[in-house]
Amino acid sequence: MDLDTLRNANFKLLDDAVKDWSTLVDDLETLKKDAQDELRQAANKADWAGVNAQVTKEFIGKTAEEFTDAHIQARTIHKILDDTRNELKLFHQQLVDAIEGGRKNNLTVIGYEGGFTVTSNVPPEGRAQQDKNNQTEITTLRNELQKILDKATESDNSAKTVLTAIADQSKLGFSDADYTSRDAAAEAIKQADELAKLARKNPEDLTVKEFDRLNAGLKKYGNDDLFAERFATTLGPQKTLEFWTGINDPHRGNYELGQKRLDQFDDLQRSLGTTLANATQSDSVAMTEWKRTMIDTGDKPLYGNQGGPMGFQVMSNLMRTGDYDDQFLKDYGNKLMATERKLTGNGEHANMAWQHMGMDPWLNRIGEDSGSDPLTGYLKGLSNSPDAATDFFNQEFISRNDPDNPFERDKDGDEKEGKVTLSNFQYLFEEREWPQETDSKGDDLHTGKNNLALALEAATTGHPAGERPTADTPAHNEGQTKLFESIVASIADDNTRLTDNSYMSDSMGQIASEYLPDIDRATTEVDPHPDKNDRDAQEAWDRVQKLYPVFGSSAELEHSEVSRFLFAVGQNPEGYAAVEVGQTKYMADLMEYHLNPDLPESQRPHHDTELTVRSIARHSGDVSGVLAMGRNEAVASEAVKSDEEYDHSMAQWKNIASGTIGTGVGIGTSFIATPAVGAGVAGVTGTVTSVVLEELFKDVEGSAKDNAGPKIGEDWQNGREANMEYTRRAASEAARLYHLEHSGDVAAWAEDESSKAFLDAGGYMRQIAPELVTDI
Repeated sequence: MDLDTLRNANFKLLDDAVKDWSTLVDDLETLKKDAQDELRQAANKADWAGVNAQVTKEFIGKTAEEFTDAHIQARTIHKILDDTRNELKLFHQQLVDAIEGGRKNNLTVIGYEGGFTVTSNVPPEGRAQQDKNNQTEITTLRNELQKILDKATESDNSAKTVLTAIADQSKLGFSDADYTSRDAAAEAIKQADELAKLARKNPEDLTVKEFDRLNAGLKKYGNDDLFAERFATTLGPQKTLEFWTGINDPHRGNYELGQKRLDQFDDLQRSLGTTLANATQSDSVAMTEWKRTMIDTGDKPLYGNQGGPMGFQVMSNLMRTGDYDDQFLKDYGNKLMATERKLTGNGEHANMAWQHMGMDPWLNRIGEDSGSDPLTGYLKGLSNSPDAATDFFNQEFISRNDPDNPFERDKDGDEKEGKVTLSNFQYLFEEREWPQETDSKGDDLHTGKNNLALALEAATTGHPAGERPTADTPAHNEGQTKLFESIVASIADDNTRLTDNSYMSDSMGQIASEYLPDIDRATTEVDPHPDKNDRDAQEAWDRVQKLYPVFGSSAELEHSEVSRFLFAVGQNPEGYAAVEVGQTKYMADLMEYHLNPDLPESQRPHHDTELTVRSIARHSGDVSGVLAMGRNEAVASEAVKSDEEYDHSMAQWKNIASGTIGTGVGIGTSFIATPAVGAGVAGVTGTVTSVVLEELFKDVEGSAKDNAGPKIGEDWQNGREANMEYTRRAASEAARLYHLEHSGDVAAWAEDESSKAFLDAGGYMRQIAPELVTDI
C-alpha cells in the first residue's frame, strides 16, 4: 500500500459499506427466521401430493436454506469489512501521528508511487553538527512508517484474499462459510497453504512431527470451507493421490511413520477425506479443474510407466467420510463404471486388476478391507449422498443392444434366453464377482457389498444411510421408487441374493420401513392403473389411495413380489425388527388417522367404519404374517442362533423411537400432514402409536431378558396372537381417544381381521413359494 493512499484515505465509503452490510445482516436475519419458522414449517405441515410433494416441498426447503446461507455469508462479509476498516483506520492514524512526530523533529516525508522518502528540514549550514543524530532519526522514522505500511498492506491483502475466496465458493446461491472475524478466515487460508506444503513433500521425507501437524490440522480445519478448497487446490489431484499412497506403500513409504504412527493412519484418512469432500462443494475455478483432473486420472496408474495403483483405487478410499459434491460423485461414478466394464469384459469375468495382491499397498485404514476395490470406498461415499446414489444406481450399466453384452435371461417365461439391459444396481447386486477380501483371521470380508446396501438405503430413502427420516426429508421421487421396485423384484426373483448376504438385511429392512404405504397398497392387489371405463376398478383404486396416502411418487409393486421380499428380509433379526416396528407404528398411525371423526369425507376410504378398520388390520396382518414366516424360517433352518436375537433387535428400536415417535421408525413425519384435518388430529397425533409401541417394546424386552413371552420364531401361531393384540389395542385406543360408540366392536373387528390376514399370509407364501417355506 502506498504511503499517500493511506495518509489521504477517506473512509466514508468504507464506513457506508460497513453500515449497509450491517443493515443487510439484520434484514437477512429476519428473512431467515421467517423462512425457517413460517415458510419451511408450513411446507412440512402441508398436504403435498404428486409433483408438489416431490418438487415444491423440497424447493421450499432448499430456498429456506438459501436464506440461512445468505445470512451467514452477509454476516461473515460484514465482520471482514468491519475488522479491515477498523484496522486501516488505526494504521492511518498511526501513520499520520508518525509523520507529524517527524515534522516536529524537522523531518519531511514525501510519498510517491511505489515508495516514499524521509528528508531533513535542517538548513545545510546547521547539518554538520546534527548529521549523525539526524540520520538516526531519519532511519527510525522510515522504518516506523514502513512497518505501518506493511501491516496495512497485509490487512488489505488479507481481506481481499478472504473475500475473493468466499465469493468463489459458490457460483449460484450463497456460501455457508462462517467466520467470527477476518483474522479467523485468513488464518484458515494460511494453515491450508502450510499444510498443503507438508503434504506435497515426498512421503519418504515426512517426519513424525510433520505427520502429527498434518493430522491435527486436517482434523481441526477439515470442515472449514475456505481451508478445504485452498488445501485441496494447493495440494492438487496428483499430489493428493501420491501423498496417501506414499505413506501407505511399504515400498515407497516412510518406515518411521509406519512404526510410530500406523495406529493414526485411520484418523488421517477420515480427516483427509472430510477435507476433500468439503472442498468439492466449492465452485471455484481451481476446484472445478481439480475435480475434472481427478476423474481423468482415475483409470491411470499413479506412477505412469512405473505402475502403481489406479487413481480410482486411491481416491475412492478417501470417499469413505464426508459429503462429496453430487455432480462430482455422478461424473466420478460414470467413469468408474466405464473402467469396470473395460476391466471385466462388460461384467463377464472378475476384475482382477482390483483384486488385492500381497505386494499391493494397503490403501484403506478404516475397517479391515484393503481398499484395492475402488467400488467399496465409492459406495460408502454414495451412502452419504442420497441424490447422487439414486442417479448412480438407475444408470445403465450395459444395453441389450450392445453386441458384447454377456448377460442373457429368460425375459418372458418362454424358456428362451435373450440379452438384457442391466442397470448399475442390477449389475452390482445380481451379477458382479466381487474381489475377495479377508480379515486378519482369514475370514471372508464383505465390506463392498455391505457398503452397496448402505448406498441403496440412501438412494431409496432420500437421506444418508444410518439416519432416520425427518420433517425435511423430501417425499420419494420417481428415481427412488423405481429403484425400490427393482430391489423388490430382484430379491423376489432370487431370495438368496439377500439371504446369502444377510449383512445387507438391516439396510433392506430400513428401506422397507420407509415404503410401508407402498407395500400395504400392494397387498390389496388393486390395479393402480384401472380401466377408464371400469368404474368399480377406479373406485377401488381411489379407496386404496385414501387408505394409504402417499406423498410423492408411489412404488408400484406386485403382492407376490412384496411377500417374497418381506419373507427374505424377515430372515434377519435386524431387517425383521425395522419392518415389524415400522409396520406396527404405521398401523397405529392409520387407526388414529382414519377413525378421527373430523376427517373430511373426501379423505375417507370408506363410509363404513368397520370396512376401514378391517382393511387396515388385514393388510397390516398380511405384512406381519409374512415377516413372521421369515423369522420362523431362520430359526428352523438355524440361520440365526436363537429366537432371542429377534427380540433383542426389536428392543433396540425403543431407544431410536423414544422421544421421537413419528420420526424414529417407519415412514417419517409426513404421514399425518393434512391441514384439512385440523387441530383435532394435530393435537393428539402419536397418542395411539405411543401406547401400542410401549406395549410392543415391553413384550420384546421381557422376552429377550428372561425367555418369557411368545416365541414367534419357534411357534408361528404366537406371532398371530401378538399381532392380534397390537392391532386390537391400536383400534381400541383410537376409538377411545375419539369417544366413538361401540368401541368394543371396533377392537373386535381389528382383532378378527388381523388374525385372518396373518393366517392367510402363511397360506399365500406356501402358494407362491412352496420351495422356500418350511412347514410350521
